[in-house]
Amino acid sequence: MERRRITPFARPSEGSANVPGSKSHTNRVLLCAALADGASRISGALFADDTEAMLEAVRALGAKTVIVEDEEILEINGVGKPPRFGNLTVDFRSSGTTSRFLIPVIAAGHGTAVVDGSEQLRSRPFGEQLAALNALGAQISSLNDSDELPLEIHARGVKGGEIEVSGEASSQFISGLLMAAPLFEEGLTLKVPGRLVSRPYVDLTVEVMSDFGVFVEMPDDSTFVVRPQTYAPSNILIEPDASAASYFFAAAAITGGTARVEGLNAASLQGDIEFVRVLEKLGAKVVWDDAYIQVEGRGLSGGRFDLSDFSDTAQTLASVAAFADSEIEITGVGFIRAKETNRIAALVSELTKCGVEVSETNDGLKITPNKWLLRGAEIDTYEDHRMAMSMSLIGLRVPGLEIRDPSCVEKTFPSFYESLEMLRPKPQKRPDLLAVIAIDGPAGSGKSTVAKQLARELRLPNFDTGAMYRAVAAAALRANVHPSDLDGISAIAQTAEIAIGERIFIDGSDATEEIRSPEVNQLVSVVAATSSVRKVLVPRQRKWATDLGGGVMEGRDIGTKVFPDATFKVFLTAELAIRARRRFDESSGVSFEDVLSDLKRRDHVDSTRSDSPLEVAPGALIFDSSRLSTEEVVGELAIIFDTLIEP
Repeated sequence: MERRRITPFARPSEGSANVPGSKSHTNRVLLCAALADGASRISGALFADDTEAMLEAVRALGAKTVIVEDEEILEINGVGKPPRFGNLTVDFRSSGTTSRFLIPVIAAGHGTAVVDGSEQLRSRPFGEQLAALNALGAQISSLNDSDELPLEIHARGVKGGEIEVSGEASSQFISGLLMAAPLFEEGLTLKVPGRLVSRPYVDLTVEVMSDFGVFVEMPDDSTFVVRPQTYAPSNILIEPDASAASYFFAAAAITGGTARVEGLNAASLQGDIEFVRVLEKLGAKVVWDDAYIQVEGRGLSGGRFDLSDFSDTAQTLASVAAFADSEIEITGVGFIRAKETNRIAALVSELTKCGVEVSETNDGLKITPNKWLLRGAEIDTYEDHRMAMSMSLIGLRVPGLEIRDPSCVEKTFPSFYESLEMLRPKPQKRPDLLAVIAIDGPAGSGKSTVAKQLARELRLPNFDTGAMYRAVAAAALRANVHPSDLDGISAIAQTAEIAIGERIFIDGSDATEEIRSPEVNQLVSVVAATSSVRKVLVPRQRKWATDLGGGVMEGRDIGTKVFPDATFKVFLTAELAIRARRRFDESSGVSFEDVLSDLKRRDHVDSTRSDSPLEVAPGALIFDSSRLSTEEVVGELAIIFDTLIEP
């Protein structure tokens, strides 16, 4: 199967992304134009598998179409009345909107039709819509004794009348009934008691019908009345797809960068524009302009979000949640189990592969992020375009992520990966950079070894800041300063002469092996957490990099505190047991259990200390080295860093 490896962004996203026309808007407009009495002109339409399925279907019903694809223009000469046909066969492909919109229209026509779709679409339920249509006078039956495709329609017109339909399963059922209703002999009074999921999509349907001269009366929020009417031709400009735009806004939030989408604003007809407000609540800065929306990532908090009205962004938010600082719960989307795939189960499976703690609830998901545990994985997409696009976002900060069957994005967004690349930070000339590469991470993750080899690979200086703190700890032990004597340790930091290079010297004495001793391992966390020590050493670290014009620096807080504006930030991690094994192999005279226990202690101390705790820097790549050699890690980092440098 085809695979696509996602190359992470080496710095925060920037720029604007091209977003195609809205699928939801396009397919509604195509159908209304096909039913109109005359010629309509549609600009900015989406050209993708779902809309091509709709175009083929309306042509089969007798509409005439002219396509100027380069200019994203469609001209449609509609049938102007209930369609007439002989023995018709319609393939809906994998398009849910085409199937749910066309079945009522075909039933309202005259002729015999067999309608079918892909194996994926065959697995989706149609029973509730079929029951409603048959109750209104249609003659529709399944060819396999179920409520699924293929279906046979004996179209003799639909009488219409009054019907009650649940809105809990799919708003597409409701929209399909509404758009066909003007063709019914008695029109339609449609009652939707209780909750109507994805209500904004139904509102969009009503708005598009109005654009074509058909009016829907709403005596209350749960009742829709459509009298027999004729669609009139219209000229329509399709909005950019808000669902598609969500991926780029999410990319900005995940990488701590910016992303702009032209043509969208707060007055959008599409409910999925609300996803931007979710990002705003999570901490992003949003610019709502009349001509565009721009999102700037500024950290990600947590929260509980009801996405029942814009469920197509649930997968996008789930990927964003992997990088949040606290739990995110997605509610109101239990019905997406019956979409292109069981999207909730698929998210649980694929996020778990990436090291994300995620659990399924009755109507959504709970995601408890731990950025230390994120890792690349081979992602299954289940022939679901939204799984491919949303999971690709994790690869913007996590190396080693591969998407299986990436071409499934052609269903709604054929140019998705090209558009995502538009947000990649632009390369700069090497002389213009203070090229600081910050490598942070927990003990045993391989920071020192990777930093040294990466510096050689990129021909940059290397400075082991962890060795600085280790040297202070060793000097304190030499002077018999007790670990609780923080003033004494601070005095050592100020007075000891420490030289960091291929060998480590303290007051002229070689301490290269000494600083890796178990005694130093025990003390170094205390030293690194002492504010007065850091006040001495951090300026030395900054001066070193500035004097040399850059270099590779590794430690615990290089990307967060020492050089928060580093050119390239990496958080190198590995599974706890693997880190312990590495440390055990380097030591002698201690048991593996002791090493493991000490690492747990150090992780806790380093991540909870009040001064510069160990944490993932904003925008940093999160690189799990558990099952990679040093050479593989260095090679991957060098490739990613090279995307920053102009050839």
